[in-house]
Amino acid sequence: MANTQAQYNVGGMSCSFCAESIRKAYERTDGVEDVDVSLAHEEVLVSYDDELVDEVQIKDTLRDLGYTIRDPDKRTRFEEQRAELDDAKRKLVLSGAASLVLAGLMLYMIGRYRMLEHDSLWYDLPTLALTLGVMFGPGRYIKEKAYHSLRRGILNQHVLLEAGAFAGLLGGVLGLTVFPQFPTVHFFAVSVFVTAYHILSEYTSLVVRTRASRSVQELLDLRPETARRVTEDGDVEEVPVEELDVGDRVRIKPGESIPVDGSVLEGTSTVDESVATGESIPQEKGSGDEVIGGSVNETGTLLLEVTATGEDAFLNQVAREIEEARAMKPGIVQLADRVLEYFVPGVLVIALLSFLFWLVAPIAWGGEPTVQRGAFAALAVLVLGYPCALGMATPLALIRGGGKAANRGILMRSGDAFQLFTDVDRLVLDKTGTITVGEPAVSAVVAVTDRSEQAVLRTAASAEAFSEHPLADAILDRAEERGVEYDDPETFESVTGKGVRATVDERDVAVGKPGWLSEEGIDLTSAAGEVDRLQRRGLTVSGVVRDGEVIGLIGIGDEIKADATATVRRATDAGIEPVMITGDNERTAKAVADEVGIDRVMAGVLPDEKRAEIGRLQEAGHRVAMVGDGINDAPALTQSDVGVAIGAGTDIAIESADVVLMGERLGGVMDAHEIGTESYRKTRQNLLAAFSFNGIGVAVATTGLVHPIWAMIAMVLSVSAVLANSFAGQLLSGEGVSTDFTVQEQDVESRIEEAPLD
Repeated sequence: MANTQAQYNVGGMSCSFCAESIRKAYERTDGVEDVDVSLAHEEVLVSYDDELVDEVQIKDTLRDLGYTIRDPDKRTRFEEQRAELDDAKRKLVLSGAASLVLAGLMLYMIGRYRMLEHDSLWYDLPTLALTLGVMFGPGRYIKEKAYHSLRRGILNQHVLLEAGAFAGLLGGVLGLTVFPQFPTVHFFAVSVFVTAYHILSEYTSLVVRTRASRSVQELLDLRPETARRVTEDGDVEEVPVEELDVGDRVRIKPGESIPVDGSVLEGTSTVDESVATGESIPQEKGSGDEVIGGSVNETGTLLLEVTATGEDAFLNQVAREIEEARAMKPGIVQLADRVLEYFVPGVLVIALLSFLFWLVAPIAWGGEPTVQRGAFAALAVLVLGYPCALGMATPLALIRGGGKAANRGILMRSGDAFQLFTDVDRLVLDKTGTITVGEPAVSAVVAVTDRSEQAVLRTAASAEAFSEHPLADAILDRAEERGVEYDDPETFESVTGKGVRATVDERDVAVGKPGWLSEEGIDLTSAAGEVDRLQRRGLTVSGVVRDGEVIGLIGIGDEIKADATATVRRATDAGIEPVMITGDNERTAKAVADEVGIDRVMAGVLPDEKRAEIGRLQEAGHRVAMVGDGINDAPALTQSDVGVAIGAGTDIAIESADVVLMGERLGGVMDAHEIGTESYRKTRQNLLAAFSFNGIGVAVATTGLVHPIWAMIAMVLSVSAVLANSFAGQLLSGEGVSTDFTVQEQDVESRIEEAPLD
């Protein structure tokens, strides 16, 4: 027995019924051992025994159901998604135009109803042509899906729709040929309207669910396309990154992205590794230290030995983590779809029994079979049973909530987020860039001698004026913020990884790590207590020395966002336990957590470990919302029940999330929770109204006294009721129905399409 896994990006899924149909089809396929279907990301992961079934059969199962398998190439897949949206729009335009023509014809006929005893061929034949054109033109794909579902014994919304559409077509044809008393145009109109509505519903779902996602490609674009390989003779040649092998030597200049994972052979530098760790303070690298592909070399020149390429490289591992998390993310079956699992077969059975009843029952009463009444009953049951309002209940609540969220700078990208936010009981927060600002900044200036803090800052800024180190930039920024004037040094020397020496106002000045200053013979005894206090706060400490005397200390860290503490308190008040997860060290993480009021901290966690930690919380029965902003957060955002990305963060984080907070404000996550909870409550109200119409309508329709056109009008009224419930309160309150979220969503997508990360 050989177990094999196949993963596909699937086109054509529009609701959880589609995901359920795919799952059922594979469960009934010999040799398939397990299947995971993610509707949100349109991913299918199949585990199968390749001795019993091959990959061709696995793919054919998807295609037979009417779904497409997108190209594995990310750029081609993006184009295919765009093409699917264009095709859906074309089908909607064609079916919508036919519906408008029919609606106009029916209104004209109603106006002349008393003058027309029977439908005329002048109306019947064009209506038949429109009906066939819609059903077998733009609506053909629905029949294919219904046929293949039925062939596998799967009853879904496609089967129910086609039962109603063909019943209307059959009734119209019988009116033309056998039963002239049948309202032919009205029967045909039912077929056109239900088909057009379904196309509209799927198009709306496609717009809501499908996003221009090139996230993995953008992730890999972080890596340069070429690298400077050093030959055995010492020559330097520029080669494509794909040609590098483990053991090759590569030279990296200041300011360049590191193309591969490697180990430092020569040189010292500071390297920004926030791509992997989320840590905002650059790390010092020297001989023997490991570096990660995608990191940025900042100050010195490095000679690296390649240690990992291809699928073993860090960025490719993260890309694989995201793909797997997408496919295995638990699917959410919407409340409506859970009910529809029983509702669909029930409606089909009731329609058949109603028709048979009016054929058989009159005979038992001593009368004649009433074919017309039976046909009316069956068709009306199918029309009133077709869940139009039911299908609109969730999308309308999503649109309402989405508009309200947009007014607060929140982009709700997934309908599942509305439902799941209600049940979230763990809020996992990344540290750097989420709780904190994400950039080094001076958090404390301490005067050790009699000098003032201003004097300490002026001396440090003057010494660091020529430095290119990020910590020097933080000191200079603080001096400018405080209005502290400083001069350029007369002499300047940078000691890589340790600090700087300079001459300022003809006096010797050193600014750097306490350990280095001690090595230089500086007595730090008077500052030892303050150094320890600042380090316990998680700050990076630099000593400021003038003429051999410590005059002060500067603590540099990542400032906490202004609304972080309030957001944590709001989560706790809502019964949600906040948890911090970070790749940073435990001391720094604990200091930040204590300041904002978080008790549980997970520190030193790498990207794949973050996803595993989220998984463990889910296995323990918790619903988890994860908030992050970096590439290192992307797998965890995808794994979590509700992924929330900071909009000022990286594009890969945005594309991996269900909710995007436009800007840097953390408080938006609790705003999104409140809106999601309210929207889910509105969804349940909509479903109650929809089921009331459907349930009562089906019961009345079984009498055979409901004319098909009145069944269609009742269906329209049910949708109107759901629409009114969704938006009436919002309009009365003066909020309006905002569509700003579309614009903001386009802003996010334009960043992804037009501004690849360097």
